[in-house]
Amino acid sequence: MAFPELNESLLRSLAAREYTEPTPVQRAVLRPDTAGRDLLVSAQTGSGKTVAYGLALGEMLLGEEGRFDYAKNPLALIVAPTRELALQVQRELAWLFGEAGGRVISCVGGMDIRREQRALSAGAHFIVGTPGRLADHLERGFLKLSDIRAVVLDEADEMLDFGFREELELLLKATPADKRTMLFSATLPKAILGLAAEYQRDAMRIAMSSETEPHADIEYRAYLIAPRDTEHAIVNTLRYLDAPGALVFCGTRESVRHLHASLQERGFSVVALSGELKQRERSLALQALKDGRARVCVATDVAARGLDMPDLGLVIHAELPQNRQALLHRSGRTGRAGRKGLSVMLVPVQHRRTVEQLLGSAKIRASWATAPSAEEILRRDEKNLIGEIVAMADSPAEEDLAVGKLLLERLSAEEIAAVLVRNRRELLPAPEVLKKVSAEKRDHAKKRTSSPNKKFGAAPPWAEKGGKPAKHKWPKARKRR
Repeated sequence: MAFPELNESLLRSLAAREYTEPTPVQRAVLRPDTAGRDLLVSAQTGSGKTVAYGLALGEMLLGEEGRFDYAKNPLALIVAPTRELALQVQRELAWLFGEAGGRVISCVGGMDIRREQRALSAGAHFIVGTPGRLADHLERGFLKLSDIRAVVLDEADEMLDFGFREELELLLKATPADKRTMLFSATLPKAILGLAAEYQRDAMRIAMSSETEPHADIEYRAYLIAPRDTEHAIVNTLRYLDAPGALVFCGTRESVRHLHASLQERGFSVVALSGELKQRERSLALQALKDGRARVCVATDVAARGLDMPDLGLVIHAELPQNRQALLHRSGRTGRAGRKGLSVMLVPVQHRRTVEQLLGSAKIRASWATAPSAEEILRRDEKNLIGEIVAMADSPAEEDLAVGKLLLERLSAEEIAAVLVRNRRELLPAPEVLKKVSAEKRDHAKKRTSSPNKKFGAAPPWAEKGGKPAKHKWPKARKRR
């Protein structure tokens, strides 16, 4: 199904980005019966909701000529919980409204506030920002909300989790009463429903996903491990699954620092994200993920909120999530935009029953096993190394063949191949020898093994037989104010 009738400038922008069909949430938001109405939308991250509400705003605010006139004061306000999400939304809306001459500026914590003040004074059609920074501009008199015709609260549940209710109410009360309000949230707890009831008028509720159901594109695994063997299990899980991008969740900043240093020492290309990082440090870490210099990110729950990494294939719960919502939020970083993902919980044997109860409350069926052993990793390495080296031998250059002939005069083919294999092995972090899990616990894990997704076999979805992962482009990301 192609996009419905839209303004020509919006269609040109979509075509330039090779958007041919709307996602389910885009189709739902653009239905004729939603026109002009307040919306309360539950949709998972990575579902295309930014473009969805962008198109709704464009259809609402663009005139017949299909271009925006100069606007001294903003016409639409978009509020996001984190710096990176706000900047990502600003970029998305900038290209979407580029053909129509729409000006989109961002106001987020950690950036130069004087530059933002100058941008606000110059005028813009759309303001995207974090609650604290927007409230700051409002109180200083630089943000004028008297002409606002639409407000979008993106990932509203996270904003309330961060304690931004006071700032949200300040912003909403400063806007005209007859504005249109669209509220997007992955989950709809009582606090969100209360906010909607207070600040929305006869809102249409659109449920694209159930907050109580696990993501269909995510496979869940629970690895039983011996007590105090978590770090070694993380190493082996990363090595065995070899995802193009992996996010490892820790419970505290100290845990992030320790695990980041440990993985770095072992040779992993890894970055860390926690609330103690300065903006420049965080930007450098995110850039490393984006351009592929880093494939593993170690983060706290708060620091990873809002990270948008479309190629993220693996989430590892190094420390167990506190509740069902945390489990779903963490795991929801993968399996985005139609891609398959894998969420792995490392479960010390003494916490098995607790995790079973957590999975049951989240309605998740996980496949239980023990963490990959060093022997399993070495066997997989053997297959992958053969595939890599065979691929490298395709169409060798003449000068390389000449050197190869000289080598064969001094070494056997087996010796040359062994040197090549050794050099390739040295590029890989060494697997760890894991402590034995008791037979009783291991048998229990086997009995409970049941994978709800038959498309996932022993190997992860990105692992081709005998091959190596393709090069991946990394997405832009975001951070809390």
